[in-house]
Amino acid sequence: LVENYNSERVLRKKYYNIIEDMKGKIRVYCRARPLSGSEKERGNHSVILSPDEYTIQIQTKRGIRDFVFDQVFTPDTRGSQETVFGDVQMLIQSAVDGYNVCIFAYGQTGSGKTFTMIGDSSGNLPGIAPRAYGEIFELLDANAKKFTYTVSVYMVELYNDQLLDLFDKTHASKLDIKKDKKGMVVIQNAVIKDVTTVTQLQTVFDQGSKNRHVACTKMNAESSRSHLVIGIVIETTNVTTGAVLRGKLSLVDLAGSERAAKTGATPEQLKEAQSINKSLSALGDVIQALSSEANFVPYRNNKLTMLMQDSLGGNAKTLMFVNISPADYNTDETIVSLVYASRVKLITNDASKNADNKEIARLKGIISKLKKGESLADDDEE
Repeated sequence: LVENYNSERVLRKKYYNIIEDMKGKIRVYCRARPLSGSEKERGNHSVILSPDEYTIQIQTKRGIRDFVFDQVFTPDTRGSQETVFGDVQMLIQSAVDGYNVCIFAYGQTGSGKTFTMIGDSSGNLPGIAPRAYGEIFELLDANAKKFTYTVSVYMVELYNDQLLDLFDKTHASKLDIKKDKKGMVVIQNAVIKDVTTVTQLQTVFDQGSKNRHVACTKMNAESSRSHLVIGIVIETTNVTTGAVLRGKLSLVDLAGSERAAKTGATPEQLKEAQSINKSLSALGDVIQALSSEANFVPYRNNKLTMLMQDSLGGNAKTLMFVNISPADYNTDETIVSLVYASRVKLITNDASKNADNKEIARLKGIISKLKKGESLADDDEE
């Protein structure tokens, strides 16, 4: 009887999540990392339990607190990088199909966000981003007879309230955050690189990554000091009908919320932490406004919320990872992250394909050529 009850309870959660997904709700996955070496040396113990693949329980001084998400990954259950990406794969297909897709990771510093999004420093355990690069070109190459395609990428970081182009070391151009007519966020003046293979995409990503701000703190040997946004724009043209689909995959590795007493930050790192916490606070205000269906959403209060405007309450298919530490030492921060993520789960987006028919695509091509001062071909003038 107990077994049947538990099985039915898990199925109820599963079908509830499916219905919410159909409504356009943002999907939220929770991922807990293992105890770190320093936590074990300190004598810390794990306070997390996961009775099923949708529930995470936290043991607090006041008792156990339950949180339910679309998926839960713990070191003991479904914790590998391959398993995590397996649950993300369909979103890569959506980006190729012309949708605006965003995957982002949130959590306190040292909770495993960069490991989830990028992977380990050696490259032996690749995260979502490098696996997504391979998946994009696998999907495109599999349909090469039906579609022609272009893939382009930009890479920016938000550091100390400044938006910096990671493909431009000089940072000579001022970057502006705008939205196009279909509500997709675009970054004006950002360097955009065209790529034709997964190797090229990985190479430009590696080049950009070298310019990202990181530092060593007590909580993390390589703590991200900035919010990272990788934008991959995929445009496919149907060779039979001429219809054009334009999808965008945004991969966002947010810097972690911090407490100075725990990180042992230097004065410069404190300044960085203040900027990080300020932007995450602005993100929290947007999430609160959206989840409570407020009339006004304060997107323009911070560059981070402007960057993520189409992903939160916009036209994107969005997946959030909330990364947590299992250690009793971090229980307060873990609870805050989970409450935050629970609010995100209440937000509804309106995802739709970015599609143009053959004639609209042709006219856009003509306008683009005229803007660049290029001469028109005979078939353009028909």
